[in-house]
Amino acid sequence: MTTWNLRRRPGRALGLVLLGFLTLLVLRRLDWSNLTRPWLRRRQLGLQAKDQNFMLEDSTFWIFGGSVHYFRVPKEYWRDRLLKMKACGLNTLTTYVPWNLHEPERGRFDFSGNLDLEAFVLTAAEIGLWVILRPGPYICSEIDLGGLPSWLLQDSGMRLRTTYKGFTNAVDLYFDHLMPRVVPLQYKHGGPIIAVQVENEYGSYNKDPTYMPYIKKALEDRGIEELLLTSDNKDGLSNGAVDGVLATINLQSQHDLQLLSTFLFTVQGARPKMVMEYWTGWFDSWGGTHNILDSSEVLKTVSAIIDAGSSINLYMFHGGTNFGFINGAMHYYDYKSHVTSYDYDAVLTEAGDYTAKYLQLRDFFGSISGTPLPPPPDPLPKTAYESVTPAFYLSLWDALKYMEAPINSEQPVNMENLPVNNGNGQSFGYTLYETTIASSGVLSAFVRDRGQVFVNTVSIGFLDYKRKEINIPLIQGYTTLRILVENCGRVNYGEIDNQRKGLIGNIYLNDSPLSKFRIYSLDMKKTFFQRFSFDEWNKVPEAPTFPAFFLGALSVALSPSDTFMKLEGWEKGVVFINGQNLGRYWNIGPQETLYLPGTWLDQGINQVIVFEEKMAGSVIQFTETPHLGRSRYIN
Repeated sequence: MTTWNLRRRPGRALGLVLLGFLTLLVLRRLDWSNLTRPWLRRRQLGLQAKDQNFMLEDSTFWIFGGSVHYFRVPKEYWRDRLLKMKACGLNTLTTYVPWNLHEPERGRFDFSGNLDLEAFVLTAAEIGLWVILRPGPYICSEIDLGGLPSWLLQDSGMRLRTTYKGFTNAVDLYFDHLMPRVVPLQYKHGGPIIAVQVENEYGSYNKDPTYMPYIKKALEDRGIEELLLTSDNKDGLSNGAVDGVLATINLQSQHDLQLLSTFLFTVQGARPKMVMEYWTGWFDSWGGTHNILDSSEVLKTVSAIIDAGSSINLYMFHGGTNFGFINGAMHYYDYKSHVTSYDYDAVLTEAGDYTAKYLQLRDFFGSISGTPLPPPPDPLPKTAYESVTPAFYLSLWDALKYMEAPINSEQPVNMENLPVNNGNGQSFGYTLYETTIASSGVLSAFVRDRGQVFVNTVSIGFLDYKRKEINIPLIQGYTTLRILVENCGRVNYGEIDNQRKGLIGNIYLNDSPLSKFRIYSLDMKKTFFQRFSFDEWNKVPEAPTFPAFFLGALSVALSPSDTFMKLEGWEKGVVFINGQNLGRYWNIGPQETLYLPGTWLDQGINQVIVFEEKMAGSVIQFTETPHLGRSRYIN
């Protein structure tokens, strides 16, 4: 290879200097506006709401969208899911942005790995999809606290989703970090983002008339210049509208279609109609049934929406999974936490497989697209691996000595106010409260959400929203009282200011408050299990003491494939594979299997840890198909 040595060639060096000087003079005289790339010069107007039509630049544009949440899908599968969206005839991806996952501690941001928002948006662009971004700060999404960070609740006077200074200061800091990532991805900057949503379903909350204008301004001040939208259901539409922002509606049934014309026209006159969320199914809650919406009903409603002259977004196109502890909850009359699966009876299954809805909608969108649709990608392979028999075990009580020193407190402290995680409290998982008692009687406490009560190491029952008292049996002398409290999921829709978890306020024995607590934060992050070396584990006894951790090994001989874990004989707990938290299982259903992405498995030996609260089965089984109440998997 030729190398140039300017020190040995002074004439050439002088020539290069003169060439550089002349080039600089020429460039200074050029009109740079004429040098803008032609494709970028054409991007002047973006998506506009003109009269009753959407226009992208000078062309009428229909939004055929679908929702996929990057934080619910392994990064390695993003392309597969989006290719399937494109092959279904859709042209626009919509996604929420979860503040609580991106800023787990105040001022510490995470946009890496599965939270790489920019990579997700750019993948959509590569595939040929436009993007509507829904950055919140509140997103609902059946995620813990509607996507708001739990550390906000450290402030006893916090008023979420208002212009309360403690809230807006946090939003401003978050947007200061988020929007510089988003701005370059906008349409007018050459990116795929054609619209941005202002908050989410605020009309149903409607606690501060100055809040939505504040959020709109916060977006615009930080460089958001694409079309702004709001999104509300029929109950919130009239209160959710904002000047200068296009209102859209969320619905499911054909009965609600009249709202497209009547409500939207009443709110904003003759403007383009958009169903921002057409609910293709619904989420599930523990102890309930698996929600199903018939594919023929979906097809009829989608067709009717488009016949009514409306653009549409399918919520969800692909739901994915509430990995870890991120699921939310609802609390109208009874508290109900959402299951780990966010299958949603969507167009693609939890594992990204095709359904009858997909096939029918692909035919429909193909018939109106005007051009042939790309072929759908092949389904990802599934494997039913050999069952795993846990060989080792560690009771929670034995594990305590390997954990960080407990927090000593005169009174109980709720999770969010525990002095852990650099002063940001505990967001997810379990918290163990210990104190000493010297008598039996009636124990009463305000437990959020579910507390298993132990006398020494013997379980005597649970405290929760319905069971607020429990009888302490006769004891002799000083005895350790323990309450293992689980955050089962903060409410994501409705009243959210009171979503602190753990023991809330004092706990009473015979109406006398207890004191002198030792508190363990059991958030079960990846670093949690690094405290347990192999030497600390014991062989599984015939009669294990619960709660307990069980350790086994899954052998994968060939290239890893997706699978589903089935825990027959186990009662309630959490599963970890190679350090990845797959989420909760619970034998009350409707979810009976946990989705295990093959991309999280290694060829060879894979570590399996199960934290079981009460009763363990003998084996962990694997199956090729999920069990969510009714299978809808299509090969």
